[in-house]
Amino acid sequence: MPTVPSSPPKPVSKVWRPDLTRLPRLTWGRRLFRGFIRALARFLVIACTQSTVRGLENFPKKGPALVVINHLGDADGVLGLAFWPAFPDALAKIELFDLPVLGWMMDTLGVIWVHRGRPDKRALSAALNGLQNGRLIIIAPEGRESVIGALEEGTPGAAFLALKANVPIVPVTITGTENERIYGNVKRLRRTSVTLRVGKPFVLQKQANRHEALREGTRLIMEALACQLPPEYRGVYNYVEEKDV
Repeated sequence: MPTVPSSPPKPVSKVWRPDLTRLPRLTWGRRLFRGFIRALARFLVIACTQSTVRGLENFPKKGPALVVINHLGDADGVLGLAFWPAFPDALAKIELFDLPVLGWMMDTLGVIWVHRGRPDKRALSAALNGLQNGRLIIIAPEGRESVIGALEEGTPGAAFLALKANVPIVPVTITGTENERIYGNVKRLRRTSVTLRVGKPFVLQKQANRHEALREGTRLIMEALACQLPPEYRGVYNYVEEKDV
């Protein structure tokens, strides 16, 4: 197998607010707010994009399952919420909590706040609890919005959750949602061509060696994403060939 080149150093959260990290309770108020956000996402996608969606039949209507996704820009989540048949609980960076309006909106929506680049056992426990209770959990295994405009080297968090909970992984890839494209076209009153692809679920095999299992699991997850992307979006996994969903 070709050697995967290194991607830029991953960020480390300077904020430490473990008191905010928990699995969101699915109250009636939260369910109603999620319905409103889904409707808003659909309106924004129709108004601002020309969307191509493939493999939506592969997205589970209920959990437990771990959804892994590449991360190109702010519109990634909006595009997903507009089309996914079920509403997953997302892991989101803690830095967003303090942003005006957006932080409140995300917390009300219900996310698992995570401290990036730090041993965040509370976030992992919350995600595992969600999976054990039959929920869908979504994570960007690159650990951030890509700074190279394509796949960066994966981090082991997604593999850890999938192996620990023994749940299927659903690979989701998005293209065309780079911030400069989306916001630039919005300013010009143009719609942006974007794509969303959902791949077939797969399961990681456990191994006796924990570190090897995480390394191999991370590789398989990232290659599953890479094979759904066109060459210019495969980044450090550019040795992977594209496959149909």
